[in-house]
Amino acid sequence: MIETVSQDLPTLLGRDGKPAKCLVTGATGYIGGRLIRELLSHGYRVRILARNPERLKDHPWIDRVEVVSGDAHEVTALDEALEGIDVAYYLLHALMSKDDFEQEEKDIAEKFGAAAKKANIQRIVYLGGIIAQNELLSPHLQSRADTGTVLKSFGVPTIELRAGIVIGSGSASFEMLRYLTERLPIMTTPRWVETKIQPIAVRDVLRYLVGAAAIDSSISGDFDIGGPEVFSYREMMMKYAEAAGLRKRIIIPVPVLTPKLSSGWVGLVTPVPITLARRLVESLKNEVVVRDDSIRKLIPDSKDGLTPFKKAVELALTRIKEANVETRWTNASVPGTPSDPLPTDPDWAGGTLYTDVRTLHSEDPIQTVWKRVEAIGGRNGYSTATWAWEVRGIVDRFFGGVGLRRGRRDDNTLIEGEALDFWRVEAINRPELLRLRAEMRMPGLAWLEFALEQDGSGTGTVITQRALFAPKGLLGHAYWWSVWPMHGLVFPSMVKNMAGPTARKV
Repeated sequence: MIETVSQDLPTLLGRDGKPAKCLVTGATGYIGGRLIRELLSHGYRVRILARNPERLKDHPWIDRVEVVSGDAHEVTALDEALEGIDVAYYLLHALMSKDDFEQEEKDIAEKFGAAAKKANIQRIVYLGGIIAQNELLSPHLQSRADTGTVLKSFGVPTIELRAGIVIGSGSASFEMLRYLTERLPIMTTPRWVETKIQPIAVRDVLRYLVGAAAIDSSISGDFDIGGPEVFSYREMMMKYAEAAGLRKRIIIPVPVLTPKLSSGWVGLVTPVPITLARRLVESLKNEVVVRDDSIRKLIPDSKDGLTPFKKAVELALTRIKEANVETRWTNASVPGTPSDPLPTDPDWAGGTLYTDVRTLHSEDPIQTVWKRVEAIGGRNGYSTATWAWEVRGIVDRFFGGVGLRRGRRDDNTLIEGEALDFWRVEAINRPELLRLRAEMRMPGLAWLEFALEQDGSGTGTVITQRALFAPKGLLGHAYWWSVWPMHGLVFPSMVKNMAGPTARKV
């Protein structure tokens, strides 16, 4: 059971006298998916702008929201999404982009601000980052600050909430902290471990976001939000170890570790890919401590007060242990993948497409076989040859890929669009189809698909496992044939594992 923010916050009324209409962008992201649930629990009417609406179909709130299909880069999509809206939540972020993410964030903010002004909405609520005064900011934090400036420049009342590290199951910052502390009892670290940080529990972030909707429209500006304690990153790792029941960690700062070197180290040890790790690590040179807590007068603390760091960690670890992680940072889109063609698209006609197809019959009913299929990967592994996938994950990490360490959000159920090890869940049609898209480093595009259908008797199941690879250039062809010997080991054992003990050839 996911706890919601306490219900003592006022609810803003819209222009029609009913609870306000709220637009949430970034619904597939870590904060956005949780905010929707909170807004609904407070009586708000919610609309979502989503580039891939099908990725939202498995969320429990999907039948209670309005979905507008479109890209935030498109003015027409923004106009449609903002029509009739009272409060717009700006949770868009290009941090995972491999190219010029700063310019991309500025461009999107300008289009959004202009569309919001044209729609005459009452309020924009934006979640950014705490900005250290009189310091040279990292590109990430500078971009966050610039985004707030752009949004406010259009004259729409804007509340910019600035947070530091968010502590909650599934956040990128928390997973970086968690894996560094759990995997390295003794570590040499860069100087940024001494940087002062004021972490905040995700439940408190959500409270501020919900409460910001009802702040008087005459109030606009940026407000820092943080938890009740200030630590250095070193102290935070020590506190995490204590909350997680681990032995005291030995941390030795080494001045020669540059952000580039330490981001590679973070990318190797944690599930955070190197591109994101580099931008997070670069930001850790800046102090992120609340300068002014005046937001607490506008949005009072709950009766239990701000959540202490130790309690926030314990809550997050409980969610992870119970497989009750609602959203993860990995749910967000990975740049480039949405526009890549599927292997069934006409554009593939005439091109090379390697396939490995294996079909088995199972005496088990289709729902039983589906449960095995949907439980693939993560801690459940893949088959008796899971070790081979683990080796592939190590190779992927070596070349800067995500490897297997992203794991699964939940051990038994999947949501379309979420990450699963080095795959992305591209399509789910229970209990008939699961398609995974590869996000490992390789010279081409790859998919792994499981298709189920009842047999002629209506009691058994026919399962077809299909691996597809579209090579890019000669290197792609060489790659396929170099790994082909492994296919005879991993693919038969995997489909047999899905079919279960009654498996037989069709």
